[in-house]
Amino acid sequence: MTFEAIQSELNKKIYRPIYFLMGEEPYFIDAIVDRIEEEVLDESERGFNQSVLYGKDVSAQDIISEAKRFPMMSDKQVVVVKEAQHIRNIEDLKSYAEQPQPSTVLVIAYKYKKLDKRKALAKVLAKSHVLFESKKLYDNQVADWVSNMIREGGYKVSPKAVALLTEFVGSDLGRMNQEIEKLMLVVPKGGEISADVIERNIGISKDYNNFELQKALGEGDILKANKIVHYFAQNPKDNPLVVTISLVFSFFTKVMIVHSHPGKSPQEIAGALRVNPYFAKDYLQAAKRYNMNKCLRIVGYIREADGRSKGLGGGDISHEDILRELLFKILH
Repeated sequence: MTFEAIQSELNKKIYRPIYFLMGEEPYFIDAIVDRIEEEVLDESERGFNQSVLYGKDVSAQDIISEAKRFPMMSDKQVVVVKEAQHIRNIEDLKSYAEQPQPSTVLVIAYKYKKLDKRKALAKVLAKSHVLFESKKLYDNQVADWVSNMIREGGYKVSPKAVALLTEFVGSDLGRMNQEIEKLMLVVPKGGEISADVIERNIGISKDYNNFELQKALGEGDILKANKIVHYFAQNPKDNPLVVTISLVFSFFTKVMIVHSHPGKSPQEIAGALRVNPYFAKDYLQAAKRYNMNKCLRIVGYIREADGRSKGLGGGDISHEDILRELLFKILH
């Protein structure tokens, strides 16, 4: 089942006997576990009928014994197994999966690993229960996820604000969710989570960040680009050179895609680059300023700067000077 399908069933108070939640992305696993812990039983029922086990401390047989108990003064009991990737002999759960206790909701959080789908346990779970694989989002999927989270929460958000959040937080969805919840506390329901709101409450500068640096490069704005570099030099912890070089490389890689793509409308370019159409104009503008040959030379400059930042090529040069030199070569 997908995350959305599981959430839809939980919204309807449909609870399955077994939820086996596995995979690399902990956020989706935690979200499902939290909902089941909070919603299946009333607060008065949880003391006797909700238990949490940890994979390092229990065997498959311990889990089966706990799951086979009958609830007390309740229709259901909930058994949550956290850190289940450490369970020994996980395949021994197959017998219980074939004949689960109908009054038990068993939730197994098997993070950072996956069951072997060729083996018996995975086959039984996939056929009769919820077997969910939580996959990490690709970098180009995070912005859409952030937009959807904010809009589903009842707030408006601009593409620039989403770009700021994704640049600052990256693809750590758990941390991203915390930052979004923080912003929702300071913005009235139905209001807009803007770049200004993010700057005031999270500490990301709306004017001096990698997104604005890319925009300055695309427009050929030498003064603005150098101001941003100076700001980065004053705040190196929040603006590591390795991240900036990586994003500049990504920017010019996308400009090269614009050159090679047959369609040149904002909608076509947004589709080819997998970016919000709001940003397509930035890449189209950059493509007018930098032809394909220039882009190829710039990629060489970026690789050289990356090597120097790692100590290759000799010489003692600051990160600020490396970045200033890179920008000079790009903009001239």
